[in-house]
Amino acid sequence: MLQSEIMEVPITQFRQKLFDLVNQALDGKEVWVSHKGRRVRLVAEHAPSKLSRVTPMNIIAPGADIDDDSWKTGQMREWEQKWDRKLGPLAKPARAASASGSANARKARRTA
Repeated sequence: MLQSEIMEVPITQFRQKLFDLVNQALDGKEVWVSHKGRRVRLVAEHAPSKLSRVTPMNIIAPGADIDDDSWKTGQMREWEQKWDRKLGPLAKPARAASASGSANARKARRTA
């Protein structure tokens, strides 16, 4: 919790500013009252969650359609080209059913 949201007051100040401190506790601030070396915390019954105070950010461009998946094919094509440049093209398996053909396919996979 942030230091600015925690408030500790002596009992005499609590009596003077009772309604103000109660309102602050209802707004979600943590209010502590000290009396004879002991502390009491003032908390609202249904305190607002910490997430309710978060301001949402606009992270999606205005006018963008969230359900449109057309961007995925272009993005995947770019990634595959980048991977091909860094790792080399993916070796295609041999189509021959002969023993020498499958051996060549295994060699191609090992080197890829």
